[in-house]
Amino acid sequence: MTEKATSREVVKGAQKMTSSEAFVETLVSNDVTDIFGIMGSAFMDAMDIFAPAGIRLVPVVHEQGAAHMADGYARASGRHGVVIGQNGPGISNCVTGIAAAYWAHSPVVIITPEAGTNTIGLGGFQEANQLPMFQEFTKYQGHVTHPNRMAEFTARCFDRAMSENGPTQLNIPRDYFYGESITEIPAPRRVDRGAGGTKSLDEAIELLKTAKNPVIVSGGGVVMADGVEEAKALAERLGAPVVNSYQHNDSFPASHPLWAGPLGYQGSKAGMKLISEADVVIALGTRLGPFGTLPQYGQAYWPTEAKIIQIDADHTKLGLVKKISVGITGDAKAVAIELVKRLEGTELASDATKAERAANIKAEKDAWEQELSGWTHEKDEYSLDVIEEAKGEEGNWLHPRQVLRELENAMPEDVMISTDIGNINSVAHSYLRFEKPRSFFAPMSFGNCGYALPTIIGAKAAAPHRPAIAYAGDGAWAMSMGEVLTAVRHDLPVTAVVFRNRQWGAEKKNQVEFYNRRFIAGELDNGESFAEMARSMGAEGIVVDKLENVGAALKEALNAQMVDGKTTVIEVMCTRELGDPFRRDALSTPVRHLEKYKDYV
Repeated sequence: MTEKATSREVVKGAQKMTSSEAFVETLVSNDVTDIFGIMGSAFMDAMDIFAPAGIRLVPVVHEQGAAHMADGYARASGRHGVVIGQNGPGISNCVTGIAAAYWAHSPVVIITPEAGTNTIGLGGFQEANQLPMFQEFTKYQGHVTHPNRMAEFTARCFDRAMSENGPTQLNIPRDYFYGESITEIPAPRRVDRGAGGTKSLDEAIELLKTAKNPVIVSGGGVVMADGVEEAKALAERLGAPVVNSYQHNDSFPASHPLWAGPLGYQGSKAGMKLISEADVVIALGTRLGPFGTLPQYGQAYWPTEAKIIQIDADHTKLGLVKKISVGITGDAKAVAIELVKRLEGTELASDATKAERAANIKAEKDAWEQELSGWTHEKDEYSLDVIEEAKGEEGNWLHPRQVLRELENAMPEDVMISTDIGNINSVAHSYLRFEKPRSFFAPMSFGNCGYALPTIIGAKAAAPHRPAIAYAGDGAWAMSMGEVLTAVRHDLPVTAVVFRNRQWGAEKKNQVEFYNRRFIAGELDNGESFAEMARSMGAEGIVVDKLENVGAALKEALNAQMVDGKTTVIEVMCTRELGDPFRRDALSTPVRHLEKYKDYV
C-alpha cells in the first residue's frame, strides 16, 4: 500500500464532516500523536484515518498494559496519555490501569466505544454498561449523546483531564462514529491555576518569618507544575532541607545540598530525622498521603507539633490527612514563585542559623549514606535464616540491597525508572535518586502488580531519547511480561530488571511478622528462566548471579537500548531475605478461639 501523507493541521471553522472525522480532528487539536490499545471493530471507522492524521496506534498484548502505557506516557510528557479498546472485554481490561493513573493524577483519557444504541439493553455481543466501571477512578465521564456532539464531548474530556489532573472517560456508542454534521473543532482550554489567595499567602509568610527550622516536602504537584527550579529557589531562600513525598523521588534533585531524600516506606532516615525537628512544614504540591507519613524504621518521625503550610491545586486535599495551619489552593510552581517574591528583603528567624542547619543536613545525610553502604543484607532473624539456607543451595544468590546499590551506581543521569509493587521494589526507594523531574514512575496508592513494564514502555514512547528502566519482582513481572512483545514489535526499547527471589515477598513478610512463618501461596520457585523467556520474545536476556556483574549488565543493556534499539531483561538471582513490612498497622496479632485453630497464633 502506498504511504499516505499525514497532516497535523486542524481544520478551521465550521465544516461538513463525519463523526469519525470530528473525533480524530479533536484528537489532533489536543496534540495526540500516540494511542495505546488493541484494535476493534467498535472504533474501526475512526482508526482508519488515524495514520493520515499523524496518530500512531500502538497495539499491546493486554489492555491493562495499554492503560499503564498511557499513564507512563502522560507522566513522562506532561500531556495526555490516551488508551482505547474494543467495547466490553477490551474496556473492562483497562479498569486497573485507569485506577493506577487516577492515584498518580495522570491526565489519561480512556476512550470507550460502547455497544450500538440500537442493541443496548438486549444483552448483545460484548455489551457492558461501561460508565459505572470507571466512576470511582475518573475525574469526568463524557458520554456522547448524539453523533453531532462528538467533537464537543471529546474536547471536554481532554480539557477536564488536564484541569482536574486525572483520568477522564469518553464513552461513545459505536454507531455514533457514523453520520455527518457541520462541526467546528473546539480549541483546547487550559486552566491558569495561579498562586492562591492573598489572605492565605499572607498567613504563610507570617509563619515563615518566625519559623526557626522550616522543612519542605516536595510532592508530585511540583513535578506536574514543572516547578522544581522554583522549589529549589524557595528552599535556598529558607535554607530548608527538602524531603520528597512518598514515591515522588524525582521532585527535587538528589545532588542538591538541601535534598534529604524520600519520606515513607523504605525512605531516607536522614529526611525523617530532619523533618521530625521541623517547627514549620511547607507541603508543596502534596496531599500528604498516609503512606508518606506513617512510622518507618521504628521511628514515628512526623512532627506532630509543627505548623503546616499545605499547597495543593485541589482545595479538597487541604487538611484532608494532616491538620494544617495554612492552606493555599494554587499551582505549586506559581505559589513557590510568589512566596520567594514576598520573602525578598524580609528578615526571617531562620536566617541566623542557615549555616548551622546546612551542616546538620550534611551530617544526617552522610550518616544515612554510610548506614546504607554498610547495610549489605537484612538482619532480621528470618532473613538471616534464609541467607544461611542459600549457602547450601545450588547457584549464587545475591543480597537485594547490594544489587540495588550497584544498580544505583551504574545509573545514567537522565534515566527514567518505573517500579512495581513488591518487597525489593519498596526497598529500592532508598536507592533511587534523580536529577530531573518526570523520571520516577511508581504505582502510587493503588499499588497494583504488573505496573512497571508497561508504564516504562509508555514513558519511552513519550521520551525516546531517555534511558528507560523497569524494576519488578518475579511475581509482579509475570503479570505483565508479555508486554516485552509490545516493546520489541513496535520499536520501544526498554530495560527491565527482574529480581528473582522466588516468592511473593511483600505478603510473605507479613506471614513472617504476624503468622509465625506459616507460608501459604507465597512460593514462586520454578526452573524457567525469565531471561530465556525474553529471548524467545525477541528481546535480549541476561542472567546475573555475581555482584560484580550487576553494574556491567545494566550498562550493557542500556547501550543495547539507546544504541541498538533493543529491549533487554536482566534477571538477577536474589536471596529470599525480606525488608521491613509495608505497614505494621495493617495487620493485628491473630487471635483464635476454636480448639481446632489454637495453634495458629
